[in-house]
Order: sequence, then structure tokens, then C-alpha cells
Amino acid sequence: MDSNKKYILVTGGAGYIGSHTVVALVEKGYTPIIIDDFRNSNRDVIYRLEKITKEEIIFFDAACQDAMRLKGIFSQFPVYGIIHFAADKAVGESMEEPLKYFNNNFGSLISMLELAKEFEIKRFVFSSSCTVYGEPENIPVNEQSPVSYSSPYGFTKKVCEEMIQQFVASSPFVRSTLLRYFNPVGAHESGIIGEEPDGKPNNLLPFITQTAAGVRKELTVFGDDYDTPDGTCIRDYIHVVDLAEAHVAALENTDNSDVNPMVYNVGTGTGTSVLEMIQTFENITGIKLPYTIGPRRDGDIKEIFANTDKVNKELNWKSKKTITDAISSAWTFEKYIRELRKNE
Repeated sequence: MDSNKKYILVTGGAGYIGSHTVVALVEKGYTPIIIDDFRNSNRDVIYRLEKITKEEIIFFDAACQDAMRLKGIFSQFPVYGIIHFAADKAVGESMEEPLKYFNNNFGSLISMLELAKEFEIKRFVFSSSCTVYGEPENIPVNEQSPVSYSSPYGFTKKVCEEMIQQFVASSPFVRSTLLRYFNPVGAHESGIIGEEPDGKPNNLLPFITQTAAGVRKELTVFGDDYDTPDGTCIRDYIHVVDLAEAHVAALENTDNSDVNPMVYNVGTGTGTSVLEMIQTFENITGIKLPYTIGPRRDGDIKEIFANTDKVNKELNWKSKKTITDAISSAWTFEKYIRELRKNE
């Protein structure tokens, strides 16, 4: 333990967004400490992170609700801030198993807030979601748009935000930032970390890349009868590397506002349809994707994308990477991970 280092506890740090944020933290001179029980991630991500950062990564195989274990970690390291990713996050699965989502998403947050209070952690960044806007009446959504939900997953994010708001009212020294981000896509430029779902993907781009790689027979487009230009759902797809950098920007700006918690949309401000994503992949790779049109999926909304004026101005952050960047890097990662798993 080095008292001169700024240790950042990253829950779910071996996961998709967490791992990219670990890289961004190292690049900015922080020392991340990963807390992950690897229920939704792979242990070899740690090795890959070390390969990218060329540093030894501190990690603990632990659940956020393991209070005694985590107290030991907080006692061992002078934690400078917490970035809390750990949660179950699939809209469709949450419709089928809401209790799983209530137990994990609420329980892990309560545990981390208790530790933040006990160890007087002044910086807390929470991984929220645009699902808190439900089916928005007006597009793009800004931070003042009505908050709702259309799935148990969205409900947990909405309630978690309210829990933090009430917590900081009683413990205002914990400066908190809630990042409502949109649809993360893409992979690190190295091509060795990216979105690696366990089993059948819940998100569009890994389903596209797995279909192209022959892992999936065909892609299902859930509904083509929405009131959108091509009939398919529209989302704000943000490159995961841009998103990771937004978390570092949030961490560094927790003291720059009288508002607590601060709330920011993190997206590109542009919507892209499901069919546009498929067509862009085909144009980039030259691979024709087999897909069928299926029924609408429970919990899906028609269209959402972000107004990012607030985060652009207050955090001096703006998305830089394109959909083309995201799709190209995701395809590079897909080919890498197929080869890696084949040789295991």
C-alpha cells in the first residue's frame, strides 16, 4: 500500500464497462482496486487489463454485500473514491426474475453506501441508466425529463438514485454523481477487452458480432412495426471508451458543484436504429448478416437518445468515437475472444 496513490474502488471492475474504466483510471494516474465476484465476468480479464496497462491490477474476489471482507479492504487501503458498477443489468432477464434484481442491485448499493459513510469516502460515482426515463414523451431527454421505468431493471436504477439522494442528505460529505448512460458499445482499441456476455447476449452489438462469427445461427430483430423511420427501435449508442472517460471526469469533478448528488446524461446525442446498426456492420466488414424479424420484446421502448449539454459543459466531457469505431473494435474483439476460447 502506497499512501501517495489515489486508490479508487471499482465494484464490478472486471465487467464490460468497469474494465474499460479501470484502464481509463490508470491512464489518469489513479490506482484502481477491483471488487468483483465474477458472476458476470471472466477472471482472465485481470490478466488482459495488466497487459493493456502494463501494471499489476489490485483485485479482490468478493461480493459487495460481503461487509466484513470489504471492511478489511477499506482498512487496508486509503480509498480516495468509489465507482459503483456492480449490478444485474439485463432488461429482459429482469422481467423474468425481478427478485434477483431487487436483491443484488439494492443490496450491493446499500453495502457500498454504508462503507462510504463509515470510512468517510468523499467521492462516489454511481452507474445509473437511461432506463430511468422509461418511454419518454420528448426526445432527446435531458436530466429534467420525467423519471419513470418500463422494467424491473429500470425500477432498480430509479430507486437506487433515490436511495443515494436520501443518503447524501444525511451524509453530505459523500459527494455523489449519478451517470445516466445510454447504450454502451464497442471495445478497447487493443481488441483484448470488450463486451463478452455469458450465454445468449442481451445487447444488440454482441449479438451481431456473434452471429457474424457463426456462434449464433441468426439475429432476431425484436419488432419492425415501431413508429420510427425504419420500424425498428432507436438507441443512443455510446462507445465504451468514451463512457469510461466520463466516469473519470465525474470522479474528478465531485467537488465542483453545490448540488449533491449531481446527475448527468452520458451519450452521443444521436439515435441509431437496429437496422442501421446491422447495415453499418455489413458495410464495414463485408459480412452479410442473417436476421429475422421477431415480436416486440417486453420492456423495450421505441426510441431514446440523450441531450448531453449538461455533461459537455459541467464535466468538460464529450463523446469522441463514432458508431463505425464501436462496430470495428467490437468485431476485432469478437475475433480475438473466439480464438482465445478455442485455445483454452
